[in-house]
Amino acid sequence: MSGINDAGRGWVWFFWSAAIFNFAIGAAAMLGPTPTVDTRLVAVLVFAFGIIYAVTAHDPNRYASVLWAGVFGKVAVVALMVAAGLDDESYGTTAIVLALDLLFAFGFLIFLLTRSEVDDANSASITQE
Repeated sequence: MSGINDAGRGWVWFFWSAAIFNFAIGAAAMLGPTPTVDTRLVAVLVFAFGIIYAVTAHDPNRYASVLWAGVFGKVAVVALMVAAGLDDESYGTTAIVLALDLLFAFGFLIFLLTRSEVDDANSASITQE
């Protein structure tokens, strides 16, 4: 049975959405008007996490464990940005990006914490066959 069918088509679309989100944010930061080296470095890492989410979308159950890095990264970025304070100039855009990061992190957690139930059910049906 393929990982896509086991995880459900909704999760595949969710992980593709996370990948596209990271690709867009990473590319925008790299190609901004005057990105610093630090900004470009962070943008490359954001883009690279998009690759992780795209790979996960191909077979969510197989690659699920790498999502822990996504949960940690997204929550840590939000915490660091909020602790540093958001400047008035980009508050609206930054707040939206951070809110979406939290939603993706929450989705990753839901997938990670509920997939063991799916795996147990699949294992039981395989041993019964």
